[in-house]
Amino acid sequence: MDQRLPIDSRSMLLMVMLCSIWALQQVALKATALDFSPMLQTSLRCGAGAVLVALFVLYKNNGGLQHRDATLVPGLLAGALFGSEFLLAAIAIELTNVSHLIVLIYTAPIFAAIGLAIFIPNERLTKLQWVGVLLAFSGIAVAFWQPVAKDGTLSDMLIGDLLALAAGALWGATTVVVRTTNLTRAPASLTLIYQLVACFVMLLFFAWLTDETRFNPTPLVIASFTFQVVAVSFFSYLTWFWLLKTYLASRLGVFSFLTPLIGVVLSASLLDEMIGTRFIIGAVLVVAGITIVSGYSYIVSKFKFSEFR
Repeated sequence: MDQRLPIDSRSMLLMVMLCSIWALQQVALKATALDFSPMLQTSLRCGAGAVLVALFVLYKNNGGLQHRDATLVPGLLAGALFGSEFLLAAIAIELTNVSHLIVLIYTAPIFAAIGLAIFIPNERLTKLQWVGVLLAFSGIAVAFWQPVAKDGTLSDMLIGDLLALAAGALWGATTVVVRTTNLTRAPASLTLIYQLVACFVMLLFFAWLTDETRFNPTPLVIASFTFQVVAVSFFSYLTWFWLLKTYLASRLGVFSFLTPLIGVVLSASLLDEMIGTRFIIGAVLVVAGITIVSGYSYIVSKFKFSEFR
């Protein structure tokens, strides 16, 4: 019997806080990109976050780390996918707007739902969820309309958008690996450490390889990095895993899609990014589709849409 709790005021407040943190992290990366390479910044953030998570686990387990030998291979795979996602995101953020990046990365649940339907028959998509998939990809098509520059080449923004979309697909693939391997029975903290360590190593290597190592320790850079290590890599991820273990995941999934909406507002207000009408229409379609796919069980139970099962 599922003992997880329904959504209450505490969980709603925490979800709004987490969504704001996740949206603000992209704004912070963009705002400091000229002084601190996003690739290097993300790498060091993940490395420091892994240390904090490991220390937290050691403290909770009285000096012992829980380890599962059977998780090594899937853990490395999940870590490689996680690192690749952030690698693409770090490149994309220098080419496109933060608002585009956040909306497109949050297509991840769509890719995860499709992948899980392939590997876990009990999680196949319903008719209503396929409607959500169609809405989401229609939104992407609308956002990508007029994809070339005046000289006939791909614009930097479009390349950044495509990289952000690919990052969303990798995030979805990471979810599939976690759900379909021994990681699904491993402590969440162990899975998180695999991902953070892999991201640290991969992005540090690529930052060195591409000479993306600029670092000018301005007050804004220091504040941004501290926020990303403590608030994002440590607090938000551990809180998210705790929420997933405590509350009904399908209900939380609906709330998580506040992130792209908050991200669009923050990027426009803090970075003065121009939000075009076409992108707004596309973003609304994408968020609506994601909400339908991830919040399916809640929608069906709330509105009794049994014909869409």
